[in-house]
Amino acid sequence: MKQPKRLGVLLALTLAFGLVLSACGAKNNNSGASESASASPAASASASGSASASPAADPSVESLKGKKIALIMQFNQGTFSAQYVDGVKDQVAKYGGEVTVLASNNDLNTMASNLDTAVNQKFDGILIDHGNADALTAGVNKALAAGIPVVEFDAGLNIDGVTSVAQNDQVMAEKTLEQLASDAGGKGNIVKVWVAGFAPMERRQVAYKAFQEKYPDIKEIAAFGNANNPQLDTQTQMEAILKQYPKKGDITAVWAAWDEFAKGAANAIKQAGRDEIKVYGIDMSDEDLAMIQDPTSPWIASAAVDPTTIGRVQVRYLYQKLHGDKTDARVELEPIYVSRDALPKDKKVTTADLSQYVKGWGESDQGNTDYLKQLEQSVAAK
Repeated sequence: MKQPKRLGVLLALTLAFGLVLSACGAKNNNSGASESASASPAASASASGSASASPAADPSVESLKGKKIALIMQFNQGTFSAQYVDGVKDQVAKYGGEVTVLASNNDLNTMASNLDTAVNQKFDGILIDHGNADALTAGVNKALAAGIPVVEFDAGLNIDGVTSVAQNDQVMAEKTLEQLASDAGGKGNIVKVWVAGFAPMERRQVAYKAFQEKYPDIKEIAAFGNANNPQLDTQTQMEAILKQYPKKGDITAVWAAWDEFAKGAANAIKQAGRDEIKVYGIDMSDEDLAMIQDPTSPWIASAAVDPTTIGRVQVRYLYQKLHGDKTDARVELEPIYVSRDALPKDKKVTTADLSQYVKGWGESDQGNTDYLKQLEQSVAAK
């Protein structure tokens, strides 16, 4: 009987030792879990730091993606308009949206109808290019009542809640007219190409009247202008005026209040061999710049804002409205004077690289905000 008892004691001791080892193992395992738990906050902190570097998308910014924008244009002629449209489309695309262009062929009734169409189709936002208050006020008020924000360019609207974007038209006219007067020595005969009925033209005319009062020895011997087929019509009318004043010295210069007018006048003068007549214009596109840079062209200077920049800035203010911001009632873009003398003679330049030669020209950050920059980055990352 002693042997079984001894075996029982040994068995009990073995079990007790096993329990001790199991407890130690459990303790070690718990210690490991504890260390893992204590490391977990550090990992969380690291993840939190990473989140700080790349913050979660702001819902108010994300909601700006995918917007449908309508661009209502009075006319869509010439390279200036083409570059302006490019600026609008490119900026909206950077915000993850899409643009539908509704051109009106210089018909204000069609433009008003296009505006109604944009409202009825429930676009998220509306951009307006030119037009006037008589044609557009009712449609714009309808858009605002439907909760659709509106930003216009050169339409001359004065409606609460609508932001009006414009070039500083008086300054553009002043810059070109003052240079004309300086080059002409304060005297001579000039031709004005201008047309009434457009808000920017009316503002440029204010500067022209002041110019006439300031320089009484500079005489206007002819004035005309037609917005329909402007380049060809200007060329035809300028050819007639050159025949009316055939002698060198009869005409000192032409002041053209629109680049399409400047192109037509310059073509007529160049074909007639009247290289003594200089053309001063307003607005700038790549095509315009090529003509100004051409030493055989009578068009020697223009005052302008980059048309692509105009489109971009207008879109930024529309997206500020879509974000719920209160925007300025009027936004003015300052023009730059561009003359042939400032341009290189050994290579052709475009508006994209013009800033290398003309101070102040180039991409504007006007209308940009931190959240719009964040929106661009978010769209570009996908």
